[in-house]
Amino acid sequence: MRFYRPVGLISAITFDLDDTLYDNRPVILRTEQESLSFVQQYHPSLNALENTDLKRIRQSLLLTEPEIYHDVTEWRRRAVERAMLEAGLTADEAAEGAQAAMQHFAKWRSRVDVPQETHETLAKLAEKWPLVAITNGNAQPALFGLADYFEFVLRAGPDGRAKPFNDMYHLAAQRLNMPLGEILHVGDDLTTDVAGAIRCGMQACWIKPEGADLLTATDSRLLPHLEISRLASLTTLI
Repeated sequence: MRFYRPVGLISAITFDLDDTLYDNRPVILRTEQESLSFVQQYHPSLNALENTDLKRIRQSLLLTEPEIYHDVTEWRRRAVERAMLEAGLTADEAAEGAQAAMQHFAKWRSRVDVPQETHETLAKLAEKWPLVAITNGNAQPALFGLADYFEFVLRAGPDGRAKPFNDMYHLAAQRLNMPLGEILHVGDDLTTDVAGAIRCGMQACWIKPEGADLLTATDSRLLPHLEISRLASLTTLI
């Protein structure tokens, strides 16, 4: 554990999910493959669809509706729906197909392999502080055994703009009924988690990815209060 700023009173801890509490890379890779296969098999006119086509559609949606970036689930659903429309399905067929595709996506998206160390660490921390999850993604902790550690989960889209915007940070403080300055946010991203939390008045802990170095990181914006390389290190704050 390395300290860069004085750590003040901690009354609650908020956590990013993906790549903070578990390795999200294999989950996304597998989910993308399974999701594409589902859509390709959904209708004969879609069997030649590729992820590059979906990425093109997603980029087009982003250009015309920039705010869709804040809700990755809706962004993905809209992209699948448009792909189905482009393939010749009717509006009703595309809407139904996109909904089915998102249900399939959610099933694979939540097949997360959570390390035992994460369970043990969150259990210990939850004995002392209320814990909250704040995510830009669409993982559902209830589906992979983490929900019971959290008072609540905030997701970009339904609960406000994506980090580093301060919507969800402020909402967490409001729902916890405590000052922003007494909340420690833990995350792996120096922009969305560290800079976002600090700029809205919270304390920040960077859990650095393997091989990362704060002094050479190109996305470093603001110094975190502390840096850790293992989640379990947080228990030393108890």
